[in-house]
Amino acid sequence: MDNFLSLLQFSDGLFPAGAYAHSFGLEYFVQAGEICDAAGVEAFLRAFLQGACAPTDTVAVHCAWRAARANDLSACLALDETLDAMKTAKELRDASRQMGRQTLRVANHLPSHPLLKKFNEAVRNDMTPGHHPVVFGLIGGTAGWPAPEMACAFLYSTSAALVGAALRLIPLGQLAGQQILANTRTLIAALAAEAQEKSPADIWSFAPSLEIASMRHATLEARLFRS
Repeated sequence: MDNFLSLLQFSDGLFPAGAYAHSFGLEYFVQAGEICDAAGVEAFLRAFLQGACAPTDTVAVHCAWRAARANDLSACLALDETLDAMKTAKELRDASRQMGRQTLRVANHLPSHPLLKKFNEAVRNDMTPGHHPVVFGLIGGTAGWPAPEMACAFLYSTSAALVGAALRLIPLGQLAGQQILANTRTLIAALAAEAQEKSPADIWSFAPSLEIASMRHATLEARLFRS
């Protein structure tokens, strides 16, 4: 039960990873007038999950989880480098690094595994970027999180953060936000299951519109979010 509660703690919306500061390109679409209602937000969320978060980040979470269970630091470092190379949009790359380092900082202030401390040392010495999915999977592997629940929690936490950003950008209301999350539960479960047996060689991403929106976000005159 403690393992499950630990997973809830690290995937909770109140966990200080910094997700609340990012919209992952959503803010640009809203300011451009391309997303203005609940249907648009849900379409954005589904595209983000299917084209980026699931095949890239969630697979990386599982790979880091397996590397942590094998106590393989070199595999974790190689995975982190791969993820850094695949995040072509600087805002998305920086967001992942910032969230990873924040999560790692909290984890190392709690009782943690020696592998996590070694990875933290590599991040502090700028030997590795410390991306959030890698850190999340590392913590999960050392804390004994069950893999299926971990993947679902990661995808749901990401979804909830994006819906929360949408509620601050568009006058949708809390009920509409909860309906969006309810509508995507089946998709989240399917994507989490697909990621179970993937290896680092299976990591891919195809979300050019979202990446371009993230790049253009940096040029907005007024911004509520960092990405």
